[in-house]
Formats: sequence, C-alpha cells, structure tokens
Amino acid sequence: MSEGDNAKSMSIIVTKGTLDWAYPPFILATTAAAMDVKVSMFFTFYGLQLLKKNLDHLQISTLGNPAMEMPMMGMHMTMPNIMSAIPGVDAMCSTMMKNLIKKKGVASIPELREAAIESDVKITACQMTLDLFEMETKDLIPDINLGGAAMYMEDALKSDINLYI
Repeated sequence: MSEGDNAKSMSIIVTKGTLDWAYPPFILATTAAAMDVKVSMFFTFYGLQLLKKNLDHLQISTLGNPAMEMPMMGMHMTMPNIMSAIPGVDAMCSTMMKNLIKKKGVASIPELREAAIESDVKITACQMTLDLFEMETKDLIPDINLGGAAMYMEDALKSDINLYI
C-alpha cells in the first residue's frame, strides 16, 4: 500500500456570509488540512462574501439566532430576535463579537482564510452565483478557482467527508 492509498479528503459547501458562519468552514478546513486531509471548499450564494478581498463588511446577524449568547458584565446575555429590528443592533453585536474574538486570541477570518490558502485548500467560487449577483472576480482574493456544481460534485464524489455549512 502506498502512502497515498490511505489519504482522506473533505469537501465543504460554504453558503453563509456572516461573521459567525465564517468560522466553522475555515476552522474545519484548516484543521483538516493540518491533519493531511485534502480539502476543497466551494463558496456559493452568500458564502461568496467570504472570498472578497476586504472583509470589513462581515457582521453577525441576531435574526433567527435564538441560541446567541454574549458574555457581558460577568454573565451571558441572550439576544431576543426582536432586537434585530432595531437599527444598529447587528453592527453593535458584530463589534462586540470582533472585540471578544480579539480578546480571546481567536484567529480572524482573514487569518484563517490565509491559513487555508497556505495549506493548499482548494478554494472555488461559484461562477453561477457570481453572475447572479453581478459580482466581479476582481473583487475577490486572487488565485481561486471558478466553477459550478459539476466542479463541486467532482470533488464531493471522491471525498470521504462532505459538509454543508
């Protein structure tokens, strides 16, 4: 048996473009890559936001997230869904989350994305979604693949692990 016979692979479909939903795919991808797993990530619909050169726009959304708790004033505060209707709440919560991430020493999304690239994770942007949302590749990070569902399926059919995030 050669060394490559036991190689594992993982494909991830990335569909969410908020700050909190950006962490799971990049953490799983970089962790798997560090464990010598061949990883491919397919960014479609709102997940394409995570491939933009500038990620300053990333925010969390309090809407539809009843499990969201933030450590505040020595306790954990939950965020009722109605709060998302108040202008500025998502921006305020995003700032709080970014501060917490920095305070706890958690890698930022740009850092995790760079780690994925350095780990040879295959990153593909969905061409159909780019066309649908009239996005241009010049707004995305360089050296990514462009493809569609067939390209994703080619990777997924060979993968040991397939994740939808």
